Amino acid sequence: MSVSRRDLMRWQFEVTWALFEYHLDRLQPEDFLWEPAPHCWTVRPAVDGSWVPDWAETEPDPVPVPTIAWVSWHIGWWWSVAADHLRGRQPRERTDVIWPGDGKATVAWLRDLRTDWLAGLDRLDDTDLDATAPFPWPNDPQYTMAHMIGWVNSELMKNAAEIGQLRLLRVQQPGP
Repeated sequence: MSVSRRDLMRWQFEVTWALFEYHLDRLQPEDFLWEPAPHCWTVRPAVDGSWVPDWAETEPDPVPVPTIAWVSWHIGWWWSVAADHLRGRQPRERTDVIWPGDGKATVAWLRDLRTDWLAGLDRLDDTDLDATAPFPWPNDPQYTMAHMIGWVNSELMKNAAEIGQLRLLRVQQPGP
């Protein structure tokens, strides 16, 4: 049985997503803004009621420990931009990607990103996978759309593991 490259990448994505769903289904509202360390990145309310992620143009040393809210915003940012490129849309700026602001809305947002990503992925054939990837390596001909899709799968798996680990640590904290 022969499997297309796109179908193999979609299968890999679905395995990663199933592992992520385990944690998404168990997240509680108090998990999102729990700060696991004194030096951490989170999202903070802005004057207009939106949420602004902590950010630095160059990665600080030591790297701050992120909150689940920050990691979920980060997923929303890179995945929105990757989906824009996959579908040939104008990619969003980092500052245009706003964290939804609560647990249920965030989980729904992530699930909507999945739906959008899969719809774009399903439009591709193996020939499309050989085109030069515009993201996250700006138009470097050695990287193809297949590389970008593989990167999305890897990045999602990493971020899902981070959220899962943070959730597990938070639920182990002593009660008030």
